[in-house]
Amino acid sequence: MIIDPERSYDLIGDVHGCAHTLTRLLDQLGYSQHGEVWRHPRRQVIFLGDIIDRGPRIRESLHLVHAMVDAGQAHCIMGNHEFNALGWYTPAPPESGKAFVRDHTPRYAMLLQQTFQQFEQYPQEWQAFREWLMELPLFLENERFRVVHACWDNAVIDQLRQRLTDGRVDAEFLRDAAFPDGFAAKALDRLLRGTDMPLPEGLTLTSAEGFTRSFFRTKFWEENPQTYGDIVFQPDGLPEKAARLPLSESQKSRLFLYGPSDPLLFVGHYWRSGEPAPIRHNLACLDYSAVKYGKLVAYRLDQETRLDPAKFVWVNVER
Repeated sequence: MIIDPERSYDLIGDVHGCAHTLTRLLDQLGYSQHGEVWRHPRRQVIFLGDIIDRGPRIRESLHLVHAMVDAGQAHCIMGNHEFNALGWYTPAPPESGKAFVRDHTPRYAMLLQQTFQQFEQYPQEWQAFREWLMELPLFLENERFRVVHACWDNAVIDQLRQRLTDGRVDAEFLRDAAFPDGFAAKALDRLLRGTDMPLPEGLTLTSAEGFTRSFFRTKFWEENPQTYGDIVFQPDGLPEKAARLPLSESQKSRLFLYGPSDPLLFVGHYWRSGEPAPIRHNLACLDYSAVKYGKLVAYRLDQETRLDPAKFVWVNVER
């Protein structure tokens, strides 16, 4: 979906139900509330997805974001948590061997638990919001900058442009995502979850939420990596022994690269920490773990073609 290259935008990372924190950030950015809609006289917001799950005020967050989008004051893209919710309710094709596009496993039940609980008394409202989530594009772009939840892959997005209208999933595409080896599932995984690599020597990692993985998330901008440690990009890192292991030439050849000459790219998803700053002159992650008492972060984009560290704005989330 193409957006106006002449406008100024405030890009905001993963909200995850932190509605009160979001209103503090919008106020700090110079937006004011008019009725149900937060407005700015000259700017618009772009939300990077993952509005739902985990946090204490998911309904409020959805109402706030939806009202801004509906009033033309914001755009919002789909995150992996929005896709999880849609897939949870979508029956899978029988030949997939699954009951639903998103398996009803303990993992996904846990991730969606807060959303389900907070809408338990509002089933019709939740149904209406799920219909709206289907309208969220997977990516936004113009000639100056790009927005996607986790990873921009030109080859995948070129195919999606041919398959989807304005980058929005439809019912058929959502059902196709039940087939793990099909294009729909792989495209959604790349854009909404990023790139990954199997852990070496049969190692596994257990996240802070108790999920055990046999793979780790990888950087998609490292130009000359030599070791596993050079490409890891996740909060829990790798054991020191694994991080020092060299990458094989075969592994290096399979790594995806978003190049330094590509347009500005904004992503969320990755649970960063510390003081918000560019990853590279054309790449910024705006997810700084707001729902884990980190920061809710925005970048104030005007007409620059290189990211300016001074244009990150954030509020600290207090217990």
